[in-house]
Amino acid sequence: MEYRPLGRTELKVSALCLGTMTWGEQNTQDEAFAQIERAKAAGLNFIDTAEMYPVPPRAETYTRTEQIIGNWFAQRGDRTDWVLASKIAGPGNSISHIRDGQPKLDRKNIVAALDGSLKRLQTDWIDLYQLHWPERSTNFFGQLGYQHKEESFTALEDTLEALDEQVRAGKIRHIGLSNETPWGTMRFLQIAQERGWPRAVSIQNPYNLLNRSFEVGLAEIAIREQIGLLAYSPLAFGMLSGKYFGGARPANARITLFSRFTRYTNPQTASACDRYVTLAREHGLDPAQMALAFVTSRPFVTSNIIGATNLEQLEANLGSFDLKLSDELLAGIEAIHKDQPNPAP
Repeated sequence: MEYRPLGRTELKVSALCLGTMTWGEQNTQDEAFAQIERAKAAGLNFIDTAEMYPVPPRAETYTRTEQIIGNWFAQRGDRTDWVLASKIAGPGNSISHIRDGQPKLDRKNIVAALDGSLKRLQTDWIDLYQLHWPERSTNFFGQLGYQHKEESFTALEDTLEALDEQVRAGKIRHIGLSNETPWGTMRFLQIAQERGWPRAVSIQNPYNLLNRSFEVGLAEIAIREQIGLLAYSPLAFGMLSGKYFGGARPANARITLFSRFTRYTNPQTASACDRYVTLAREHGLDPAQMALAFVTSRPFVTSNIIGATNLEQLEANLGSFDLKLSDELLAGIEAIHKDQPNPAP
């Protein structure tokens, strides 16, 4: 396993990060524990969760994922072996069950969310605390282009000041952004520099063969500002694994189970996806491993967040780290991307 610097910090995180958003919905605690054990044996030291998890977000399952991770730490006593990341939820996103349906990124909400996460995770600190998505309306969660909307939202200065207080209190080591735009990223960095407040060390955005929009405005920022990408949905909700090839809908697969996830099921996405799967198979590769290896190898990626619902999937995901893509294969990927760019933003 390779370990990469987390921003400008002293922390080094594994190039693969263990994603957790199915734990408590599609996975039991015992299954989650087995995944943690296997990931740790493979050299992973980075685990990512969120107060909102599992997905799809429901009042009945809210916070279960953090509780499972906290139970692991309590039973195994290995908290210091892990770089632990979690997130505070923002408003909207069809969520009415978090903080009376009015979650914001202000001091009151940050304190409440963070204290709740610490209690569930059974730890005194979170290594990386991320803003799950912006409070303001902007282009994320499937929206490629920006459409301006006049509205009131918590000033970024107020959000960062509240996070600074929690860093100084020792509850957070570092802060990160998620589902953020170039403007938001640069503003947070600018404010941090001007005020002497914590500097974001990472940005967790979607990135996969079907959505490379990060490359347009954020890749240069990630490299030059040392605020690397934590890539989520590297398999586009499993689409790039090949299991949905030709319109298949296997039982118990996420897109089969949950109609909410339409981001990766439009006709353009299905067409491009089948082409990537075919390309991998023509080169004798597992489609999922090819898709993951592409993400992990990008120079602006700090860590690739892998998620699995069973140990077989996890094993294949872990194996992707050792895969090196040939120039011929990369040229094939670029040809498909040029023909069908970003069908699933």
